[in-house]
Amino acid sequence: MSGTAAELLKHLDEQGVQYCYVTFVDIHGASKTKCVPLSHFDAMVRGSELFTVGALDGMGLVGPHFDECAAVPDLASAIILPWDRRYCWFAADLHFRGEPYPNCSRVILKRARERAARAGFRFNLGIEPEFYIYRRTAEGLAPLQPKRFGGVTPAYDLHQMSQAQPLLEQLAGYVDQLGWGLYSFDQEGGHGQFEIDFGYADALTTADRLTFFRFMVKVVAEQHGAIATFMPKPFSDDFRSGAHYNMSLAELEGGANVFDARAGGPGQLGARYDLQTTDFCLQFVGGLLKHADALCAITCPTYNSYKGLVARGDMPDMSWAPVLRAYGRNNRSAMLRLPMNRACIENRTPDMSTNFYLAAAFSLHAGLEGIDLASDPGAPLNDNLYLEPAGRNAVQRLPRTLLEAVDALDDSEFARTVLGEAFVSLFVAQKRREWDASFYAVSAAEREKFLEFV
Repeated sequence: MSGTAAELLKHLDEQGVQYCYVTFVDIHGASKTKCVPLSHFDAMVRGSELFTVGALDGMGLVGPHFDECAAVPDLASAIILPWDRRYCWFAADLHFRGEPYPNCSRVILKRARERAARAGFRFNLGIEPEFYIYRRTAEGLAPLQPKRFGGVTPAYDLHQMSQAQPLLEQLAGYVDQLGWGLYSFDQEGGHGQFEIDFGYADALTTADRLTFFRFMVKVVAEQHGAIATFMPKPFSDDFRSGAHYNMSLAELEGGANVFDARAGGPGQLGARYDLQTTDFCLQFVGGLLKHADALCAITCPTYNSYKGLVARGDMPDMSWAPVLRAYGRNNRSAMLRLPMNRACIENRTPDMSTNFYLAAAFSLHAGLEGIDLASDPGAPLNDNLYLEPAGRNAVQRLPRTLLEAVDALDDSEFARTVLGEAFVSLFVAQKRREWDASFYAVSAAEREKFLEFV
C-alpha cells in the first residue's frame, strides 16, 4: 500500500470501521457496490473487486465472454457512514484491462476536468437537491407531514417544516457532521418536498457527495418509516424535484472565480448586455445554450422528467421549471439564470434523477467550447418567459419529451467527441428503450378516457 492508503487504513481501524463499500454508478447514476471487510483493504485499494458491468443497463461489455471491470476506490472520497460507523463508503472509478473504463461516468467527468485543467481552470459546482418524502397509508402515498397544507403551495411554511423537523434535523446534522458546509434546509413547494443546501466544491467532489446524499436520504427516510423519492415529478399537480447546477470556473493558480466581475468590472459582453459579469461567464453561457437540447437528455434523463419541464400543466399555478433555451439576469423562468447573490451560472433544467457525473461533464465541455469560440449568447431575457414576452417566438423551446432530447444527443457530433462515441451510442440506445417501454404502455386511466371517446 502507499503511505496514504496505510494512513487511511489506520484511521478507519481507529474509528471502528469494519467494512468498506466500494461504489460506482451505472448509466442512470444508481449506486452499485460490493462490501469489503477492512481486513481486505489493501487488495480493495488495488482494484480487487470485479464487476460484470454487461449485466447492467447501458454500461457496455455485454456478453459472458467479456472480462470484468475492476472498481478502484478514490481514497479521498472516503465517508464513514454517520448513522453506522462500522461502514465506510468510497466512490470508485471502473477500470477495464488495467485502464480507466471509458463508459464509467466518473471517468468521463475526470476527463472533462483534465480538459479544464489544461485551460487553466478548476470547475466548481454546487447542486440544490430537492426530494419528496412520503408515508404509505391505506389510501396510498401521503406527504411526510400528517397535517397537509391547505393552501396552494406549502413553500417555506413554518408549520409544515416543524412537522418534518425530526427527520430533517437528522439529515441536516449528518450533512453538517460530514463537513459539507450546511447552510439551510426548508419545506419546498410540493407537499412533502424538501431541500437541503450545502456548500459548493470542485465538480468531482460535489458529484460524489450528491451520489452519497441520495443514499443517505433514503436510509434516513426508512428509519422514520417513510419513503424518499428522487422521481422528478411524482404527481402531476405538484412541483418537480430539481437539482439546479450552480457552476463557476476558478483559476488553477490563485483560485480566483473568473465569472466574478466585482474586481475588474464587467467584460465587453457584460457591458453590451448591461450585466455585471465577465466575458468568461457569458461565453460559457453561450456554449451551454448551443448544446442545450443534447445536454437536456442527460440532465433530464427519464420519461417522467419531461412531465416537469412544463410552464404549468396540471399545477394550480406556474411550475417554476424552465421551458425555453434562454438565459436571464436572476430569471427563474429561463433555462440559465445569473443569480444576483453569487458569481455563477445556474442551470435550472437538471432534476434529481440525473447522473451527477455525466451532467457535470457535459456541462463543462459545452461551457469550455463556448469560451474557446468566444461565444456571444445574445441579449438576456429578463421577463417572465411564461407570459409571451417580446422576442419569445425567436427562442427555441427545450425538448418536450425524452425522445426529442435523446434524438438531439444522438445527432450531436460534439457529444460524441467529448463523451465518447461508444458511450453516447449506449446511452441513446438505453434511453430509447425506456421511451418505448413508457410510451407504448396503455394505462387504465387512458383506457377509461378513450374507450368510448368517439
